[in-house]
Amino acid sequence: MAWLTRLNPTPEFPSYTGPYKVGSVDVEIPTSQLEAPGPSDSPCTNLSTVAFRIFYPAREESSQKGVKWIPSPQREYVSAYARFLGAGSAFAQVFSVLPQLLYYVSIPVHHNADVLEPPTKSKRWPVMVFSHGLGGSRNAYSHICGSLASHGVVVVAPDHRDGSSPISFVHVPDEKKPKAIEYKKVAHSASAEVYEARDEQLRIRLMELGLVHDALLKIDDRIPLKNVAEDQKTNGGKDMLTMFARTLNVHEPGAISWVGHSFGAATTVQFVKSVYYRPEPNQPDFRALFTPSRDSSLVRQITPASPVMLLDLWTLPIQSPSTAWLRSKPMPCYQSRAGGSNLLAILSEAFYKWSANFDNTKRILQKPSAADSSLSAQPGPHIFYPISSAHLSQSDFGVLFPWVTTKIFGAKEPERVLKLNARAMLQVLRNLGTEVANTSPPDMESDDAKSLRNGVVHDEKILEIREGSVRDWVNLSTETKSGMTNMEKSPEDAMLEGEALGQVISREERESENQRSNI
Repeated sequence: MAWLTRLNPTPEFPSYTGPYKVGSVDVEIPTSQLEAPGPSDSPCTNLSTVAFRIFYPAREESSQKGVKWIPSPQREYVSAYARFLGAGSAFAQVFSVLPQLLYYVSIPVHHNADVLEPPTKSKRWPVMVFSHGLGGSRNAYSHICGSLASHGVVVVAPDHRDGSSPISFVHVPDEKKPKAIEYKKVAHSASAEVYEARDEQLRIRLMELGLVHDALLKIDDRIPLKNVAEDQKTNGGKDMLTMFARTLNVHEPGAISWVGHSFGAATTVQFVKSVYYRPEPNQPDFRALFTPSRDSSLVRQITPASPVMLLDLWTLPIQSPSTAWLRSKPMPCYQSRAGGSNLLAILSEAFYKWSANFDNTKRILQKPSAADSSLSAQPGPHIFYPISSAHLSQSDFGVLFPWVTTKIFGAKEPERVLKLNARAMLQVLRNLGTEVANTSPPDMESDDAKSLRNGVVHDEKILEIREGSVRDWVNLSTETKSGMTNMEKSPEDAMLEGEALGQVISREERESENQRSNI
């Protein structure tokens, strides 16, 4: 029946290649049950819930069905994506009621499966929090999150309610109809108005990450929390969160990894720096976006040892003049002798060739000069890019719609690009002593790539500086010159292209639709 599979037009995800099955739980917790780490007048006081999806290693006997990639209500989500991609409102409405292959795309996880007992020495799973970019959601990076989970990492993917998703829904407790939060259109070019709008989005995003952190602490401590997520209503009232009690490594300082893509990477930078560098009193020309209380558990969690991984960092949101003081501070990792060993940045080729953004990325990631630091001989960050990769290559859209990334963006091998991302992220964790599963020889693309160190198989080549260690995987330096300066696309176009998340409507179709709308 293999020929039937080839004839099936529904996009499908590749299988995860780690040794563990992957489970997934949808979570939405009323903020009234959580302790906000910031001031009481924060923007999150206007949000009733905080939402996220958990990807985790599941028990071997798990056989539950997958999760719909387009969540419920699907019609509203598809309509919102059509509008986000530039379709006129009339076409978006028609597009939403047509039979959609997208409705049938499933994430290959086991929905609400039992978590696997951790085989680690600590009897706890390492935890990672993954912040999505513009047009993203808790589902939009499911393949990289699931891939990491299949190697023994619990990945928490928040759904930001700052207007950066095409649409999101808040399930207000005791109210039948969820509240819709629409996409907030903000320009991609720098201006006072743009910086102010992005600052406000970051305020919400940073507070949400703080609330997610508190939720994880409470989940691990088995403190009862009400889960009002839509797909939990049909789960027979079973509390899926209690199974994670005493299984998450979230209390040890510096244990949680903080990861993001594009705007999510900018969010991650601002988050770890805002927590670590508490604003100095009466700092001139500085407006703090997020200031957790000094005795907050979050302040104890973010340390120079905290792993930070940034995929296609979009730097414009953190160039705001009001946060210049924070921008002047080095990444927290440089406050220890380990330096950038726990700092990983992976660019797509598109963002590498976007010279202005890459120059800012290097300034953000580079280690302090000897004159500015009392610590000598610090390693710099790990920075790489896969050749022929697009911004979409780091999200689900690259593997679901490879014809889009190839035809429109010139990207190649989207599945391999995500494997390279996962390999690098896992090896950074191994180098830090975090117990994760081995990368398979096929993923390492060489049987002799194994390096045994302290009984652990290391994927040494993926982080090597030497050129050619891994095919089409280029090491970068914060001191090197950036890529091409004469680009075919402006930075604004590069962002719009990258954040369009798949462009399932071609440019020609959109132009045609706009022409019809103007008749």
